[in-house]
Amino acid sequence: MRTSYRSRRDEKKKKKKWPLFLFGFIVGMAFFMSLYEVSVYYSTDEACMSCHVHPHAEETWKLSSHVNNGSGVTVHCVDCHLPPKNQTWNHYSAKIRLGMRDVWGYLTKDTFDWEMKSQLEHAVKYIPNESCKECHKNLFPAGITDAGITAHLYYEENEKKLNLQCISCHLDAGHYNPNYKHGQMTGIPGASAAASGPLFDSATVVTSFADFTEQIPGTPVSFKMIAVPGGTFKMGSPDKEDFRREDEMPVRNVTVSPFFMAEVEVTWDQYWTFYAATLSEGRTPPETIYANNTRADIDVDGVSGPTPPFGFPDQGWGGGTRPAITMTHYAAETFCQWLSLKTGKKYRLPTEAEWEYAARGGTETPYFFAGRPKDYSDEGFIRKFISAKTEPIGAFVIYGKNAKNKTQEPGKVKANPFGLKNMLGNVMEYCADKYDPQAYAKGGSTVTNPLVTEGEEWVVRGGNYTSDAADVRCAARSHTHHDDWLKTDPQQPKSIWWYSDIRGIGFRVVCEPDSSLKAK
Repeated sequence: MRTSYRSRRDEKKKKKKWPLFLFGFIVGMAFFMSLYEVSVYYSTDEACMSCHVHPHAEETWKLSSHVNNGSGVTVHCVDCHLPPKNQTWNHYSAKIRLGMRDVWGYLTKDTFDWEMKSQLEHAVKYIPNESCKECHKNLFPAGITDAGITAHLYYEENEKKLNLQCISCHLDAGHYNPNYKHGQMTGIPGASAAASGPLFDSATVVTSFADFTEQIPGTPVSFKMIAVPGGTFKMGSPDKEDFRREDEMPVRNVTVSPFFMAEVEVTWDQYWTFYAATLSEGRTPPETIYANNTRADIDVDGVSGPTPPFGFPDQGWGGGTRPAITMTHYAAETFCQWLSLKTGKKYRLPTEAEWEYAARGGTETPYFFAGRPKDYSDEGFIRKFISAKTEPIGAFVIYGKNAKNKTQEPGKVKANPFGLKNMLGNVMEYCADKYDPQAYAKGGSTVTNPLVTEGEEWVVRGGNYTSDAADVRCAARSHTHHDDWLKTDPQQPKSIWWYSDIRGIGFRVVCEPDSSLKAK
């Protein structure tokens, strides 16, 4: 009897649970369906645009080849900015992460600087390469050019080894940029403007050790040279300097002879003039170029200069007085060779010692202006809570805080005590020295006009427009990364004139004074 009673009671309990289970199941299904619908909605272009209220993003997306194309197919925001849906965890985790970022951005600020955010350094962070490959499974579609075949074959062979990214070569695919060109550059930028200006008959005659304005004969181009008096200074960073690195020590006493140095980096106006005068057609073998340019009897008309670059090396930022960028060290040296033959003077790249002496402008502090690097730098845990100072560094240096992710004109900054602009920031500048991390220790504690001639890479100085304040100190050293800077160049042999993977590199020239000139 007791067993039968319990059985009936258990059956009644089960019958009571079924409605609750069914109700819970329906509620659960409704919740997950709602969650799915919310997820679907927040994958639409309309949802993306509701948070990203900067109009240029939508306008440039609609004009891009992903929307404005002959097939009528639209590539949506999530197709590019999230991992493919078949990578479920990666897709939804990225969606949640970026969604939270977008909501926070929307709540705290309505817009951001689209011009800055659309640059490659930012774009590569938000364009998973897997998403590009999910759509573009055929890298050799009908109509592809020979250059495209070469580039895509190179990509297939080196994607994983070199971590190649599609966006590096197709920056305008998702957001149209009228200043971006995917293809070989044709013509000579600025040629029409140059042709309309008055031409100089001769180079400037220098009769004293004083500032002068050089004139490039047969062109309308001129530039200012600053007379830098010789002297002795302490090269390197002392023990207590913030962010001091091993290759900046030990401090040594260095004497440099007087020299003239360009007030600013070589500009596009100057570099395109050189390019127009020395342009090499086609794929001239490097050994042919080297042999020609080292001839003892070479004249100005015989110099072999750069071949046409892929795309516009000015990145669409503009030419004129902006610093010329992306050229190799060899290209910079060839410019100096051409300029020397053109003017009858001895132009060259500065030695590393000359560069630091000129950058310091007679000071012995980390910068040639007041302030500690720790006050200006974004490095360190404290910077998560307290913003770095931007004055007075922002008045003298184009760096990560004020560059808007691109180079700027020289007029944006004040000069140092010698009258030189952009010695720190804007673009890294080539030196005549090979890089040796132990150069200061090997050279001795007291040296005169040092020059390092052995090494694999070249010294570059000054940091660039992406640099932190720690890397634009007067003593901060760096060097070329030749192979990395040619990573996406598919040509064989690779270009000796143009780098494909570095934008913040340029140079300024030094002119050796005639021995008859007296220093001030």
